[in-house]
Amino acid sequence: MRPLQQRGVPISEHDEWRQSSSTPDWDSFRIFLEVARRGSFRSASEQLGQSINALRRRITELEYKLGVTLFTRHVDGVRTTAEGSEIFEAALRIEREAFALIRARDRTSPAMEGEVRLAVTEGLGTFWLAPRLVEFQRTHPKLLVDLKCATQSADVLRLEADASVQLTKPTNPDLKIVKLARLHSMPFAGQSYIDTYSTPKTLDELFKHHRIVLQVSEQTAMQEIYDRLAPDIPQVGFVALRTNVGSAHLWSIAKGAGIGWLPTYVPAIAARIVPIELDLRFQFDVWLTYHPDAVRIPRVRRMIDWLIDAFEPRKYPWFRDEFIHPNDLPKEYRGAPIVNLFEGFFGAGIGPAGKVANK
Repeated sequence: MRPLQQRGVPISEHDEWRQSSSTPDWDSFRIFLEVARRGSFRSASEQLGQSINALRRRITELEYKLGVTLFTRHVDGVRTTAEGSEIFEAALRIEREAFALIRARDRTSPAMEGEVRLAVTEGLGTFWLAPRLVEFQRTHPKLLVDLKCATQSADVLRLEADASVQLTKPTNPDLKIVKLARLHSMPFAGQSYIDTYSTPKTLDELFKHHRIVLQVSEQTAMQEIYDRLAPDIPQVGFVALRTNVGSAHLWSIAKGAGIGWLPTYVPAIAARIVPIELDLRFQFDVWLTYHPDAVRIPRVRRMIDWLIDAFEPRKYPWFRDEFIHPNDLPKEYRGAPIVNLFEGFFGAGIGPAGKVANK
């Protein structure tokens, strides 16, 4: 039987049709791979930055050109058909080879010229790495640093970034993985919140008489922590604000919306944030991941070395494995005043003696 798309087409035109339609463009296969990986048009749409309808049209066109059905639609997403699974594996091989070609090209590029792409969690990217990257770029003025701050991890195997800094440990054996640091998180409140509602002394006081704010995203795990600590407490009435990004989370705490969890170095960014002495401290390891070939590209190698130094626990005690209270950090830190590390952010920081400046 002739493929669906040939029905009604004169026999004399079949060869012409094959030549024009048997080789769909690679961009259509790229979309197909993303939809298949994520199992839904909605998730693929968010990743690719295209509308759901646009992706559906491209998949329909690809199915028409190939003469097969690639997906079956279900209420919870899509699944590849048997034919779709075979095409997925073939397209995956082509994608890997295409990425290998790009990496080979990059290895021949001038040593310290070009673009280097760094993916990082939104909080660490905004508050820790962005201020340091200015010095890195001044040292290498011919480099364009593409900093992507996101709540989801980047796929470095698929060249979404040259290197990724994330809070979830990658499991793919084809990746190089380095533990950079340990991020310590504890509850904080803005001074205005404490002036209004006082400071909770026990967990029972916290749950009965206070409000909290949560940052919930793929990498923070705070939703799971909440479910474990307060399984019987509805969020409505207890959680004042829930957001997916670190900057909104920080400023909501600083402005007195509620008690929330922040890295221990945060008082240097927003002076009128006060640590809350409750036994609710959490740790998150910080991971650097990159493709093994990345170290053979000079500009990426330089970025990787710089990242390792930027999270060096011996230089920055808040990244050590052991917990150090925010009030004790100035005594452990041997560099310039901590506030200088965050110069330019709104609010005063803590000075060399650990006191709040300009309060």
